[in-house]
Amino acid sequence: MIGALQALMRPPTGMDFDFENPAGEPALAPADGISWQIFANPVSLFIGGVSAVLLELAEPSVRSGVWDHSSFRRDPAMRLRRTGFAAMMTVYGPRGAAQDMIARVVRMHEQVKGTTPDGTPYRANDPRLLDWVQATAVFGFTEAYHRYVTPLSAQQKCAAFAEGEPAARLYGATNAPRSWQAWESLLGQMAPQLEGSAILDEFLDIMANGPILPRPVRWLQRLLVRAAVEITPDPVRALPQLRGRGLRPGEGALVKTLGRAASIMPLPQLPPARAAKRLKGDVSPAH
Repeated sequence: MIGALQALMRPPTGMDFDFENPAGEPALAPADGISWQIFANPVSLFIGGVSAVLLELAEPSVRSGVWDHSSFRRDPAMRLRRTGFAAMMTVYGPRGAAQDMIARVVRMHEQVKGTTPDGTPYRANDPRLLDWVQATAVFGFTEAYHRYVTPLSAQQKCAAFAEGEPAARLYGATNAPRSWQAWESLLGQMAPQLEGSAILDEFLDIMANGPILPRPVRWLQRLLVRAAVEITPDPVRALPQLRGRGLRPGEGALVKTLGRAASIMPLPQLPPARAAKRLKGDVSPAH
């Protein structure tokens, strides 16, 4: 069951990467930091990623950029794996390779531009939009881990934002929040422009019912989507498209059980364990 979520952490076909080499090369995020703990849990990663996208899709320009220029509707599982691989590289990959990957993403995003339905122009590399995307991602992953795996202190929550700053700057998010307080301030500033849409409904339906996890565990997929709605902050959680779609009575305990179980399961072939071997120098020959 949890193994199906772990599969989303593996690089997609054609994007294989050796996280064990080069020996000793650090990552963008510190190995002794909270990010290495947060991103190693597939349950909270799934939940946090969905919550982050809900926040992003509530912003009109980000919504148009994501929905008009991505493969999400055609192949949600592949899109999630590609996004997951980017997150794994950002947190666990050797610094040089992570910098190269981010540079490629920035170049691709340079082509993403257009206008929203009301005629407002947007471009994906707009620093204001990048700040929001970066902030919502850190919030989502951190809050999901805090709620469903292990409670985090205020200091640890702030550290998650601070540890994401090097990657955020490489992406062009030059004013992304560096603390939990700065995140809450940004959320308050953005609140007036966050809105509901039919796309939010479509996204939730895809995440709940699309072919992301194998059919026998599709119930788990729907449960984790409800857990994501549960942690999404107002004003987005109060939108009509999310109302009543959070956890049902008793489900919170089940999600916590799954999250805690995932945190103790061995993951020797996934990026967190392989990156740890790289830093210890206990690596296999490069290939």
